[in-house]
Amino acid sequence: MRPFSIKAKLGTLVVVSVFITTGLLMVAMYTATELRFITVFSIIATLLITQFVAHSLTAPLDEMNTVARSISNGDYTRRVRGADRRDELGDLAVTINRMADELAAQDQHRKELVANVSHELRTPIAGLRAVLENVVDGVMAADPETMRTALKQTERLGRLVETLLDLSRLDNGVVPLKARRFEVWPYLSGVLKEANMAVSQRAGIASGSGTHTRTDVHLHLDVTPPELTAYADPERIHQVVANLIDNAVKHSPPHGRVTVRARRGPYPQSLDLEVLDEGPGIPESEWHRVFERFNRGDASDNTKGKGDGGTGLGLAIARWAVELHGGRIGVAESTRGCRIKVTLPGEPRPQS
Repeated sequence: MRPFSIKAKLGTLVVVSVFITTGLLMVAMYTATELRFITVFSIIATLLITQFVAHSLTAPLDEMNTVARSISNGDYTRRVRGADRRDELGDLAVTINRMADELAAQDQHRKELVANVSHELRTPIAGLRAVLENVVDGVMAADPETMRTALKQTERLGRLVETLLDLSRLDNGVVPLKARRFEVWPYLSGVLKEANMAVSQRAGIASGSGTHTRTDVHLHLDVTPPELTAYADPERIHQVVANLIDNAVKHSPPHGRVTVRARRGPYPQSLDLEVLDEGPGIPESEWHRVFERFNRGDASDNTKGKGDGGTGLGLAIARWAVELHGGRIGVAESTRGCRIKVTLPGEPRPQS
């Protein structure tokens, strides 16, 4: 039991009350003081001490009740004082303050979510509306090129909605893993081929994950050993690699190179994946924010026209897919550009 806990304080109150009462009774025995006066003095002293201890316990509870009521009404700015107390009330104050911080962060995240989703939905809808209005007004002919532009905007809108649905399913834990053993080289070759095809098909057209129109970036695959195998959910890993490649291509310099590197991990069928680019890299102070939802990097880049203009959801989904496997994803040190490292644990190990 802690020396300053509530139990210790109540125990001390009982001991002090008994000590005062016993002392006064001893005084009555050795003096001519009447017992009734001793009883009155004992009751008064005990009440005063009890009132002092009770006030020290109930005053923080009243404040906590007030702060909790404010939090329930949506005011996350109030905090409970006395978090430095060395008793259970101090622990409760720390817990309430931490809860208020988390609720404030979630509320801010919700506002940013609504603002970003509204902006991302507005862009393709506005483009599609402009094309259709021009066709209806006779400004543009409904030729294949015009319809192709409208189709691209519709596809962008569909990709954004699909991305949000994926994120929602991941949050709700309704995405089961269908892990199996697969060969890494042919699998990653297919992912890179699809990435090249996607770039070619949407060159010059804004994509659902930004303005990815780069056709000058070279994709390179490095798998050692060539017969390397891994154990994971291929569909989810496809999301991881595709999003990492897309992000790397956007930030690559002209005629840059993006390398996807795969190596055997420390455990059976485990896998170490790396995606490296030759872009400006990520400041170390921003490493922890890279995989947050709707994080688009330095806003100044976007204002200068260098930002990717994406939704900021791709890397967040990559992180969730890796964590579903029990793996890790993060930014690693690199002498040039950005290096994202993914570690997958492989086959489940038996519990000892």
